[in-house]
Amino acid sequence: MTAMSPIDPVQLEQLREDGSVTVLDVRTEAEVARGLIAGAKHIPLNMLPGRYLELDPQGVLVVYCQSGARSAQACAWLAEQGFARVHNLQGGLLAWARAGLPLTTPG
Repeated sequence: MTAMSPIDPVQLEQLREDGSVTVLDVRTEAEVARGLIAGAKHIPLNMLPGRYLELDPQGVLVVYCQSGARSAQACAWLAEQGFARVHNLQGGLLAWARAGLPLTTPG
């Protein structure tokens, strides 16, 4: 996978099983309250410029939102900040759920 390449839910699940990925949820608090991918770090898109230093710019980072649009914006912005291995979850959480993959609740 090259930097900024989209990733599908099955590819993301494989990366999660390998333990070699950080998953970033950029949805709102209200959206996250309805469920998220287990182990995902939550930084709402509007807070990313103030919090992106919490992320490893050298690591593999997969970003998602509800449908893939906001996470694509986040990926582009993170790439500008020097994140070399950032990927957008194609179709977002909707695609994840359609693939039959599990969600968890925060807390």
